[in-house]
Amino acid sequence: MYNVLIADDHAVVRSGLKFLIDQLPDYQVVAEAATGNDTFIRVGHGDIDIVVMDLSMPPGENGLLTTKRIQAQYPEILILILSMHGEEAYVDKSIEYGAVGYVLKSSPDSEITNALKTIVTGKHYVDENVILLKSNIKEITSDGSNTNLWGHNALSKREREVMPLVAIGYSNKEVAAKLNISTKTVEAHKASIMRKLDLESRVDLVRYAIHHKMIEF
Repeated sequence: MYNVLIADDHAVVRSGLKFLIDQLPDYQVVAEAATGNDTFIRVGHGDIDIVVMDLSMPPGENGLLTTKRIQAQYPEILILILSMHGEEAYVDKSIEYGAVGYVLKSSPDSEITNALKTIVTGKHYVDENVILLKSNIKEITSDGSNTNLWGHNALSKREREVMPLVAIGYSNKEVAAKLNISTKTVEAHKASIMRKLDLESRVDLVRYAIHHKMIEF
């Protein structure tokens, strides 16, 4: 069972996250905190495996600094950022400071559950609605994880067009507009790509696309 701490300055957000996470097998919320300093103190008491961290928790230090402090002293703890900020600078700094996942508050609940299930396997998770930076890519590909090397010959012509757009962070709607297809068709292609290449997350897809020089930054 993974013990989760929810760090957010809004009680209603903490309550919603607790309800969501407690329904997942093998996950339980055992603590909550409303500020960065309280989060750090609670982590120091032990028994926390994962921190779901907001970036903005006034008053006091923000979630970025708290992430950095926790990773410096308790590197075994997994930190998943859950933020309203989708700007590149926030994502970049979060990964640099030790977060292993980044999810937008505007995304559906499935992003949070997928992120939690991914980071406990030792992999990074980045919300599919976030466009990755070159520095993000360097960080998530520096862990030595193997990439599926058997090639992407099994992909159809359209799937080869969809894959690089998805890898760099375009939404389903944006991909659909660029390729003049429906969003449902994009979703179907994405599912087919992940199945054919035996990939589990978008980060795996990014690694694959970079290795095979399907995208450049």
